[in-house]
Amino acid sequence: MDTSLAIAEVHLTPILIADPPLLNTQGVHQPYTPRLIVEVVTRGGVTGVGETYGDGEYLALARPLADSVMGLPVTDVNRLFSLAEAAECAAAGEQGEQGPDPAAADVAAGGLRGVRNAAKLRLSVVSAFEVACLDALGKTLGLPVHTLLGGKVRDRVEYSAYLFYRWAAHPARPAFETPEDDWGAALDPSGIVDQARRFADAYGFRSFKLKGGVFPPDEEIAAVRALAAAFPGQPLRLDPNGAWSVETSLRVARELRDVLEYLEDPASGTDRMAEVAAGRAGTGLPLATNMCVTTFPEIREAFARDAVQVVLSDHHYWGGLRNTRELAAICRTFGVGLSMHSNTHLGISLAAMTHVAATVPNLDYACDTHYPWQTEDVITRRHAFEDGCLTVPDAPGLGIELDRPALAALHRRWLDDDGTLRERDDAAAMRLADPAWTTPAVPRW
Repeated sequence: MDTSLAIAEVHLTPILIADPPLLNTQGVHQPYTPRLIVEVVTRGGVTGVGETYGDGEYLALARPLADSVMGLPVTDVNRLFSLAEAAECAAAGEQGEQGPDPAAADVAAGGLRGVRNAAKLRLSVVSAFEVACLDALGKTLGLPVHTLLGGKVRDRVEYSAYLFYRWAAHPARPAFETPEDDWGAALDPSGIVDQARRFADAYGFRSFKLKGGVFPPDEEIAAVRALAAAFPGQPLRLDPNGAWSVETSLRVARELRDVLEYLEDPASGTDRMAEVAAGRAGTGLPLATNMCVTTFPEIREAFARDAVQVVLSDHHYWGGLRNTRELAAICRTFGVGLSMHSNTHLGISLAAMTHVAATVPNLDYACDTHYPWQTEDVITRRHAFEDGCLTVPDAPGLGIELDRPALAALHRRWLDDDGTLRERDDAAAMRLADPAWTTPAVPRW
């Protein structure tokens, strides 16, 4: 083994990044969102970077994994999964606690990614380490990450504008020093159309996804209809994050079947999604998900019951870029469409998304991205969309460079926080505007 490829150092940097007041069925985005930046440094002096969620439970898994990967070659990414499980169990044992039950599930942070358990959390942490290792390996070999994944099949990756109902400002301002923006409020169809026009003009996006589940379905149907009138023939999507009943989901599917390219997670869970799928006969409208199919064990039932026709992959959920390619192959085998889910991510994750998307033959729909909403970043040069696409970089590794002063400033914000914002909680953020707010039960409508 080339010892220069062995991991000599790991740096974990939790940060808080500014987030606009974007609404969803759970509440509103907090003024700051936690992210975790992972750096692996090889004995040869090469640094690779990765990014994932930064809530406390992810940090608790990342710290023992960082210790256990010391000396591991960055080529041996397969071992990350077993090392993560062993490190987690060892850490629990040292604290005199029983290790987490991989089968125990509860509602995920933000309530927007289905159920989660210890195994799912572990995959989200492993994903950042895997990306960091691939970045370091690519830089060492002088090869882009997409080459390490088998080579690109496209030179540009198309992304979709992510539209949100939103307030003009956080109710907590000026208590938090969040960057101001000039987007203004978007709380009705005309506001959503104005938002979409700005995305189209500024970034060239040609498809649009609306985050729903915020207002009664008829209001969101009207917003989609307004988008269809403003952008005739362009792809539209609607995602209420499982907020609707089966009956409501079917009604919306019927009413929007002529303008939506797919309806994402209208109902919560595989059982309800299967009911919606069975009842949508005649609409021809595919159902997509990033909630009921987020790991390999969840595929069998969902595909066997035809509960979903499109899976939105996410390398954070699935354990990295190579697992994302495995998911794509399974979808290809079963004739299930593929797109890519987005979270409140920074430029490291967007680079990783672009590299793996470039290698997947069956990328059937434009990928989601929150990136234009994020005014802060930890890379020296922001990604630039042209005609709604990112050019796939051919520079070594991910093709990005850490902005260390920016990283230090965002870490300082995390250190200075009293713990209020280190865990994402959209319902708590909503209570700043409405003290009586409680997380809505599903189905909400």
